[in-house]
Amino acid sequence: MNAALDCTVTPDDTLAVTLTGDWLLDAALPGIEPVTERLRQTPAPAAVSFDTTDLGAWDTGLIARLVSIRRSAEANNVPIDDSGLPEGARQLIELAFAVREREGARRKARDIGLFQGIGEKTLRVVGRSRDLLAFVGELMLSLGRLFRGKATYLRSDLVQYIQEAGAEALPIVSLISFLIGMIFAFVGVMQLQNFGAGIYTADLVAVAMVREMAPIMTAIIMAGRTGAAYAAQIGTMKVNEEVDALTTLGMDPVDFLVMPRVIALIIMLPMLTLYGSLMGILGGTFVGLSMLDVSLVQYITQTVNSVGLNSLLGGLFKSVVYGSLVAIAGCQQGLACGNSAMAVGESTTRAVVMGIVLIVVSASILTVIYINLGI
Repeated sequence: MNAALDCTVTPDDTLAVTLTGDWLLDAALPGIEPVTERLRQTPAPAAVSFDTTDLGAWDTGLIARLVSIRRSAEANNVPIDDSGLPEGARQLIELAFAVREREGARRKARDIGLFQGIGEKTLRVVGRSRDLLAFVGELMLSLGRLFRGKATYLRSDLVQYIQEAGAEALPIVSLISFLIGMIFAFVGVMQLQNFGAGIYTADLVAVAMVREMAPIMTAIIMAGRTGAAYAAQIGTMKVNEEVDALTTLGMDPVDFLVMPRVIALIIMLPMLTLYGSLMGILGGTFVGLSMLDVSLVQYITQTVNSVGLNSLLGGLFKSVVYGSLVAIAGCQQGLACGNSAMAVGESTTRAVVMGIVLIVVSASILTVIYINLGI
């Protein structure tokens, strides 16, 4: 029998609440809004009583609603007559209200002003920057131990990380790079054809992909894919106390967990960047040949002549910087993870955000340096 709730006011101004049917958690239970709305009206009822003559099976679904009704009645100074409730329900409700909530136990929302909010966020950013610099210092010491042959790590782990950051990332890098190349070529054709310089679309696509877009887009893809995976993996190990176990065994977690991941990403990101540049140029070639009156040989010749060694090496150097930043952000946030499942998700999110921010900031700095050096 479906649960139902009815409330009426008796001649003696008592709010009589009638409960019928089965009040179970897995059923569609009615709301208690009619009761709470009547309790808030002025004048309020003299009392609240219950009629459970036709009440069927019940569980905590009934108890939760009775507790809400009692709290609403107490808030409006209306007495409760629970004699009509089942004995078990009365005992559970009395148990729920046996210990009163301590005054001041609830966390109160703070009214933070504009300048205070800015100050707190600034201090938080400064603190995280300090932690990141300390982590980079520990990583440098770990690399020093690696060059001296004293670092503790598994070569099989390094090979696995190289495969995960390299071959397994080819499909998404291929798709994104090819589409970006097509977009650049389409925009270039639509604009340059107005000046009779459509062939220079090849220059636009090639230089943009090799010098800027392939490194930065590949790095952003890896920040959302590999950087987040590093944070989640190390964060889960932190929650399961595996990182503490490594320390207990005399193994440096930075040597064992961080250093192989950083090396893998530094090695593979330049290769992925070269591959992404090629896929972007292929995407641009596809659009250029379909929209321009040029041959394949003309387009390829224009592309080869437009890309110099400076652009190629400049893009590869950027990819090395981006790869190290993505790996550092992911591993640092993983080691800084808290001891709960929610903390793992938060550290993963922070790793992606930090990685992308570091990529954009470093891209701006490197671009200014390249311009000043004439690269």
